[in-house]
Amino acid sequence: MRNLTEENLTDAVLGRISEGADARTRQLSEALVRHLHAFIREVEPTEAEWLQGIQFLTRTGHMCDESRQEFILLSDTLGVSMLVDAINHRRPGHATENTVLGPFHVDGAPERAMGACIAEGIEGGTPTFVDGRVLDGEGRPIAGARLDVWQVRPDRLYDVQDPEQPSMQLRAVFRTGDDGRYHFRTVLPVSYAIPDDGPVGDMLRAMGRHPWRPAHIHFIVTAPGYAPVVTHLFVEGDPYLDSDAVFGVKNSLVVRFDEHPNGTAPDGTPMDETFCTATYDFGLVPANLPPIPTDTR
Repeated sequence: MRNLTEENLTDAVLGRISEGADARTRQLSEALVRHLHAFIREVEPTEAEWLQGIQFLTRTGHMCDESRQEFILLSDTLGVSMLVDAINHRRPGHATENTVLGPFHVDGAPERAMGACIAEGIEGGTPTFVDGRVLDGEGRPIAGARLDVWQVRPDRLYDVQDPEQPSMQLRAVFRTGDDGRYHFRTVLPVSYAIPDDGPVGDMLRAMGRHPWRPAHIHFIVTAPGYAPVVTHLFVEGDPYLDSDAVFGVKNSLVVRFDEHPNGTAPDGTPMDETFCTATYDFGLVPANLPPIPTDTR
């Protein structure tokens, strides 16, 4: 086809996708062309706006390095990451819901004894004790479950954002015993802003949006024979629960962090200051469980 026009250009591009391409590549390519062309037809950008879009994507790429992935941040703030996550983790009601991994997970967190404090060396923050169980679909405890835990510091930064501080702050791995229970000490998590000094921050400001995430603790919970869960526990009452910048909040993951006066902590530690407690049971499903069909029409 040579005589290309506004009316026939989409069909011409679709026609160039080889029938020799594998089925999945063909499906993805055709859908991308159709939806991208439909977007252009709907908004009818000027050439200046088109160039501005190209420059935005270029700047996004330039912000990516070993410690920062601006394209994932873009995906997060447009709700794409959560949509991909939801499609890939359709589970029965008893199972703990997934949410976004986030950009601050680090492999190799130290394995700690059950009940250990992960906030050693951290200044400020309210001492907090978190406990619960890891259970199967029948409510039975899962022994040997692995909980990879991490959270932001009281100064609203993760350790990897501050090279002047020791690594692996507020990070640990715990393993449940025969009773499926876990418990550890930390500090009360705080809300924080995602990095907004790049093109994603510019986009949020242009949209009239804020960059804040509600307070939470991250978990990756795994056990042999069970599907892993990547999730958060959010602090009930946080002002950003209804406007999380990355759309990660789910009602089932909002947990009460109860405040207590000085006294005895759940692990028997005498406390001469206010402290908090939170309890949550994680539910896992077998790794081979068929996905739950969903009508998305």
